[in-house]
Amino acid sequence: MRAQRAAEALRRVIPGIEARAGELCPPLAAMVEDAPLMARPLFAANRPLCDRDEPVERLWQLGTSVREFRGDAHVAVLADHGLDAPEALVLAAATDRVPREGIRLDRGWNEEEWAAAQERLRARGLVDADGAATPRGHEERALIEDATDRLAARLLRTLDDTTVDTLLAALELPTRRVLEAKVLPFPNPIGLPAPSVE
Repeated sequence: MRAQRAAEALRRVIPGIEARAGELCPPLAAMVEDAPLMARPLFAANRPLCDRDEPVERLWQLGTSVREFRGDAHVAVLADHGLDAPEALVLAAATDRVPREGIRLDRGWNEEEWAAAQERLRARGLVDADGAATPRGHEERALIEDATDRLAARLLRTLDDTTVDTLLAALELPTRRVLEAKVLPFPNPIGLPAPSVE
């Protein structure tokens, strides 16, 4: 049902998405099929759902699987840095990656839980008494993103540089159309930053 609804939305905002799906699905499928499942529970749950005949549904599910692969990498990195769920969000808000109140409510943390997480980060020198990120907090957040990107880049191992460049170029127009249609809210519950649409 999720893939059907997503495909309907993509058809509304991206003219010719069926043809574009034929171009995008093969390299995305190669990435997803080559990627390891171990220690990647959300990716592992989504990968079998990519076996779809309907091309736009398949495109959406492949994209979802790629996103979940990076998400699993991000959770692993957060754990490696000793951050639990509310601490990760407090640090993300303190470094202006997400709006504090929106993300707290979206993820269901109450004020007491948020304050306790903020205090734990303050004790580690990652935020100050006002909840703003310290230089060390900014550095920690940058390290987390760099490590996440490094682990997620494993997805590209099966593609040569030319195929990667072609894939990224082919994704540009559909991405721009989705952003222009404003179907994604910013800010949003997953903390996706709002890119500029030039």
